[in-house]
Amino acid sequence: MKRCKNSSRGVVVAAVAAAAFVASGSVIAQTVDQVLSSGQQRLNLAQQSQERINNIVEGTRSLEDQYRSINKEIDGLRVYNRLMTAQTDGQTAVLEDIAISMDQVDVINRQIFPLMERMIAGLESSIGLDVPFLMEEREERVQNLKDIMERSDVTVSEKFRKVIEAYQIENEYGSSSEWYEQTLDIGDGVERQYNILRIGRVGLYAQTADAKVTARWDIDEGRWVEDDSARNDIRKGMRIARQLIAPELIVIPVAAAKEAS
Repeated sequence: MKRCKNSSRGVVVAAVAAAAFVASGSVIAQTVDQVLSSGQQRLNLAQQSQERINNIVEGTRSLEDQYRSINKEIDGLRVYNRLMTAQTDGQTAVLEDIAISMDQVDVINRQIFPLMERMIAGLESSIGLDVPFLMEEREERVQNLKDIMERSDVTVSEKFRKVIEAYQIENEYGSSSEWYEQTLDIGDGVERQYNILRIGRVGLYAQTADAKVTARWDIDEGRWVEDDSARNDIRKGMRIARQLIAPELIVIPVAAAKEAS
């Protein structure tokens, strides 16, 4: 009997031990699951943190690129503004010069008009005292200058240019020669067609086409006089002036210039 009791107690103890072992295994299993779950959560949190860090890094890089791009634009705008400032300063200086010039226009006009009128009057007087060649053309040129001076549609600069041009033409007469035709009365009351030879301002000669009548302008007497002393040379000079023959030496009478009174 005593042995039976001990046997029963051993069974109970074994049962209790087994229950305890089972309970302990359950606890251990729960702890492992909790550990694994906690580790997964930490892993998820770490991944989420890494993603946030990556996003922040990408955002930082984007902001840095934008910053660099904006700095480049700012540098470009600074260069552009510097150039524009220099250009504006130059334009301002030009405008100031124009303003000063415009203020002086009225003064210049008041001075230049009397000057041009005196120049035209001097030109007209010079033609009247000169050897009488191409008189109609030269007198018409002076009259045109007078007409232009009264026109409001012609600028001051154009008027002045015309006056200077007329002086240049008159000046060139002194160093050139030419031939032209003109109807003259050399003192016998008969008008004839003459070939005219002009040599500078010192020699003016007239000769009929058949060379039967030859005359020269006498500066002292202020009229045409017949003079056959250099008929052939005058005829040759006319042919040279017409470019019919090559230039060569000719001997013709030349009167001294008459001093203006």
